[in-house]
Amino acid sequence: MSGSAKQATFAEPKIGEILLKHTSLTAEQLAEAIQTQAREGGLLGDILVRKNLILPHELMRALCIQIGIPFIEDLKANEIDPALLSTIPINYAKTKECLPIGIQPGPHGDILIVCVSDPFAPAIADDLRVLTGKHIRIVVSTSMRIQDAINRVYERSTANLVEKIEGDFDEAYDLEGPIDILEATEDDAPVIRFVNSLIFRAVKEKASDIHIEPFEKEFVVRFRVDGVLYDVIRQPKKAHAAISSRIKVMGVLDIAEKRLPQDGRIKIKIAGKDVDIRLSTLPTLYGERLVMRILEQSGTPLQLKQLGFSEKSSDAIDRLIFSKYGIILVTGPTGSGKSTTLSSCLVKLNSSERNIMTVEDPVEYQIPGINQVQANTKIGLTFAAALRSFLRQNPDIIMVGEIRDRETAEIAINASLTGHLVLSTLHTNDSAGAPTRLIDMGVEPFLVASSLLGVIAQRLIRRVCSKCKVPHTPSEFEMHELGMKALPPDATIYRAVGCASCSQTGYSGRTVIHELLTIDDKIRSLIIRNTDANEVKKVAVEAGMIPLRADGIGKVLAGITTVDELMRATHADVETG
Repeated sequence: MSGSAKQATFAEPKIGEILLKHTSLTAEQLAEAIQTQAREGGLLGDILVRKNLILPHELMRALCIQIGIPFIEDLKANEIDPALLSTIPINYAKTKECLPIGIQPGPHGDILIVCVSDPFAPAIADDLRVLTGKHIRIVVSTSMRIQDAINRVYERSTANLVEKIEGDFDEAYDLEGPIDILEATEDDAPVIRFVNSLIFRAVKEKASDIHIEPFEKEFVVRFRVDGVLYDVIRQPKKAHAAISSRIKVMGVLDIAEKRLPQDGRIKIKIAGKDVDIRLSTLPTLYGERLVMRILEQSGTPLQLKQLGFSEKSSDAIDRLIFSKYGIILVTGPTGSGKSTTLSSCLVKLNSSERNIMTVEDPVEYQIPGINQVQANTKIGLTFAAALRSFLRQNPDIIMVGEIRDRETAEIAINASLTGHLVLSTLHTNDSAGAPTRLIDMGVEPFLVASSLLGVIAQRLIRRVCSKCKVPHTPSEFEMHELGMKALPPDATIYRAVGCASCSQTGYSGRTVIHELLTIDDKIRSLIIRNTDANEVKKVAVEAGMIPLRADGIGKVLAGITTVDELMRATHADVETG
């Protein structure tokens, strides 16, 4: 909640009087703003900022004077003891914009002085009291000054892991077969030890991606955990070239080529586990940006119920996937778990009586008994080319990683109409948009209507950590987001806090929220007429389909996730059903 949103709470002294005394605001300008407030409503401080009569930090300083909280104009990062940060992760500090700046004795123990950008967020003080075990005293500064100080202080508190790197790396390192990164010793070059420790930490923290991003004076390493990126470490720019060269050597890329993007693959072994890493490099203004996508080859797809599908939806999907022919689509943005859902369906269908063939990019789950093909556009092995070859291999079930173009769509639909069950994915926001997307690709509406059996639209949302979650009373805004005026009597909503078990994020693991559009005669007739997706969704909801956001609200009320996480995952979904 912004500072101005709380102005009405305090009667003395008036905010206007404080602004006149401590800013360049004139009495005439204040009177004009008061007249605007009388005509249009709203908060006086917001009106003054909107008219550029005062700056946002001047309003915050005035609010602090009004409520008696110190406002710090100059936050000096070099005077802050890095030891104060030992119990507060950088992810939490940056997200909540809070930074411990000092400690003082109190009558009941030490008091930790914490600088925040929003003095009206009491949850921060509660969280820090739990994290540090100390009493908390709040002071205020601007968001920009706090973020800058966080970067500077955390950089000082983090040991420079690469100060010994001088640009050398071991090209003779054994790259035949999987590299066991735990075999690195003190005799290895510092760059090798750094890269190995980075990969090991990413796998240990269950990160799906490692991002190495160069900037003007430093490079930043970030992990994507449960779909969200977190800063892990910042290091001087001088070490970036050696680290990128080392990673490119591991991925068998051309280390001399720094002007063009490259793709590679790294096979490593960690504690006996094979891990496949897809490497991508991209030249940027300040050097090569590297992204490593981590795929554990031993991963086994979970059952639909374990992924988060309801029993009703699981049973409905089972009925669809055991059809003799037709096409089933899973839709959603990149990283929404579409491939995992399809792999779970394939595991259920897998038997010696069925010839199952897949073309994927990449192959995320290796499933014994299923013929899996890795797409390779560089040599012409596209989804469409693989599909044509599949049809000469007498398959019963075909899985296509993604329908991206008209050619792939037409081959898949024709295959589904000639006695094959086809599973695939599509990039649409919801299930009702899938038929329209296929038609927009150039597929005839009657072919879409005849072949399509069902569409699953899904997102992945983070589960609130069971060890540190606390009950939460939703605000008026959150109740509006949930679409209800009062909570059901059996519902408990939780707030994410953060603890050692969840790396201070407040979340642990992910689950699916989804909607299942089953193509019946009514929907089929709408598709043939190329009816708008909103109308298709309206008819489906009337027939009993639970919209994706409604499924997410159910998981919030069941205590599985939080309102914040639901809003983050479904913010772009305007239509809620």
